[in-house]
Amino acid sequence: MISEEKHRTALGIASAVGAFLIWGLSPIFFKWLKAVPPFEILMHRMVWSFVFLMPLILVGGHWNAFKSALMNRRTMGILLGTTLLVSVNWFLFIWAINNNQILQTSLGYYINPLINVLLGRIFLKERLRRPQIIAVCIAAVGVGYLTLQFGRIPWISLTLAFTFGFYGLIRKTASVGALEGLALETLLMSGPALAYLCYLNAGGGGAFFRMGPRIDFLLMGTALVTALPLLLFTEGARRIFFSTVGILQYIAPSSTFLLAVFVYGEPFSTAKLWTFVLIWVALVLYSTDSVLYYRRYHSALRKTP
Repeated sequence: MISEEKHRTALGIASAVGAFLIWGLSPIFFKWLKAVPPFEILMHRMVWSFVFLMPLILVGGHWNAFKSALMNRRTMGILLGTTLLVSVNWFLFIWAINNNQILQTSLGYYINPLINVLLGRIFLKERLRRPQIIAVCIAAVGVGYLTLQFGRIPWISLTLAFTFGFYGLIRKTASVGALEGLALETLLMSGPALAYLCYLNAGGGGAFFRMGPRIDFLLMGTALVTALPLLLFTEGARRIFFSTVGILQYIAPSSTFLLAVFVYGEPFSTAKLWTFVLIWVALVLYSTDSVLYYRRYHSALRKTP
C-alpha cells in the first residue's frame, strides 16, 4: 500500500514537473516561429489545438461531458469569456517572446499566484492570512519600484498575470473539466481563426505552405505546446497535494527567467534584479504559509473522528 502510494506520488510529481518545464521552456519553441506574425501563430494555435484535443475527447471517454457542456448556455457563456481572456494571454505571451521581452513574461507568471490571492479576496471574499497579505504587499512594492525606476508600468507582466488570474477565477464557475473546457474554448475560437487563416491564404499571405515544411510542422506543433502540458498538469494535480503543485508551479517562470538572462541575453538591470528579489521573497513567504496551512488542515482532518 505504501509502495503504491509512493508510486502514485512520484508519477504525480513527474507529470507536474513535465508540465511546468514545457510551459517554462516554451519561449524556445515560439522563438523558432519568430518569422510568423504573433496573431497568425495564435490563430494556428487555436485551430490545431482543437484538432488535437477532439480525438482525446472521443477516445478518452469525455464526449458526454463535452456535449453536456456544449448544450449548456450558462457554461458556454462563461467559456466565451475565458476564451477571450486566454486568447489575450496567449497572444501577448507570443508577442513578448518574439519582441525580446521574455523577462517580463517571467515576472508576470511569478506575480500570478499573488494576483490569484488578491482576486480571491476581492471577488470570492476569501479571508487572507497575514503572511498572504504581507506577500501581496511585498510584490506590490517590487512592481512599484520597477515602475518608478523605468518611468513606466510593466504592462506586459501585469496583463499576463491579471488575464490568467481572471481566467482561473471565471473558469472556477464553469462546471466542466479541464480537458473538455479547453476543447470548447478552442472550438469557440477555431471557427473565426480558420476563417482568418483562409482569408490570409486567399490573399497570397500567411505562413502555412509558404515558408517551408519546418514552419508548417512548428505551427501544427503549437497544439502540443498548448494541450500536452495541460494534460500532464491535470494528471499531476490528481495525484499530489495542492500545496506541492503550488511550489512546483515556480519551475515555469524560473525556467523562463533563466532562458531570458543566460540564453537570449536580455538586459538584467539592477532595478529588475531588486524587483525579482522582492517577488521571490514574497513567493517564499506565500509558499511557506501555503505548505504549513495545508499540513495543519490535513492533520486536523486525520484527527477528526
